Amino acid sequence: MALSIFRNAPRFWERRGPTSLLLWPLAYLYGCILRIRKIFFDLDIARPKPAPVPIIIVGNIRVGGTGKTPIVIALADRLSQLGWKPAIISRGYGSSTQKLPLQVKSSSDPSIAGDEPVLIAKRTHDQFPIWVFQNRRESITALLKASPDVNVIISDDGLQHRGLVRWPAREGGRDIEFVVRDNRGEGNRFLLPAGPLREPASRERDATLQTNLTEQLSGEIKYEHFQGRRAFNLVSQLGTPYQLNNPANTQSTKQIAERFLPKNIAMVAGLGNPKRFFDDLVKLGITGKQFPLPDHFGYTPEFFKGIKADCILITEKDAVKCTNIHDDRIWVVPLSLHLPDSLMDWMQSILHRPDPRRYTL
Repeated sequence: MALSIFRNAPRFWERRGPTSLLLWPLAYLYGCILRIRKIFFDLDIARPKPAPVPIIIVGNIRVGGTGKTPIVIALADRLSQLGWKPAIISRGYGSSTQKLPLQVKSSSDPSIAGDEPVLIAKRTHDQFPIWVFQNRRESITALLKASPDVNVIISDDGLQHRGLVRWPAREGGRDIEFVVRDNRGEGNRFLLPAGPLREPASRERDATLQTNLTEQLSGEIKYEHFQGRRAFNLVSQLGTPYQLNNPANTQSTKQIAERFLPKNIAMVAGLGNPKRFFDDLVKLGITGKQFPLPDHFGYTPEFFKGIKADCILITEKDAVKCTNIHDDRIWVVPLSLHLPDSLMDWMQSILHRPDPRRYTL
């Protein structure tokens, strides 16, 4: 519910003030519910069956996007290069009408499968099995039945999905929980609705993946308030823009900056943190009118017709929802992410562990 209400992060989430303090009692109540829920699942009353392969969860504790999808894509690519057979599961925003798990292809309808799963399928050229459903356990069952050779599953989000039984690496298991954190941090560090957090900032994790730091340092970094857990900085980079209606037609960001005046350039992003996209373009010398939109925004031809610009720059996530829009002014800016070798080496050492849930007599 909170995720759908707060499509745009309120300003009071970033600093403590009268509004956040007024809402603090509701945040306290929400925290109590979280603690009760955790106790219930820790008691393991239902004793659900864990997945037969290791699960890597890429999630966040802050409402809104922090850059999980590019990380999921990069992890799948690197694991495949290292000889693993990865697959991906997601809740799939917009797929709530689905009655059964759905396999996603690059040709899938994002309004049914979700824009992020379709983006992953397009970026990876349908190389990996991708399944979406609200119940991730059912997704895993359907996925492994269709692709029994899969030996590691990456979950796009799912830290708060308690029904996804796992034995995290910090407890000697093979399942890994990543918390993705961007330059906004934890804001005022209050839980919803007084702040942006779905869980306390002190939430346990196997490692923190930091995106979009001001200082782009590669490798392993440390943060005191992460309770001594590993933290890695992931360096992202914008690629060469291509025309939405003709992907073979490309031009560099430098060419765009030289060809169009700032007043004739529009930057559009329907993300959890649109400012990050705009800031990355500014660093490359592109300035113009900025259109920050709610995450998962639904685009129409009329929307773009209302923009007075000769060049409109959008993200790849936005592009998957614009396939039926024919506007030669729209250019798509891809994003790539580098995973440090220290992260992959550590992660492989976890995945190669014997399954602690298998016992031999």
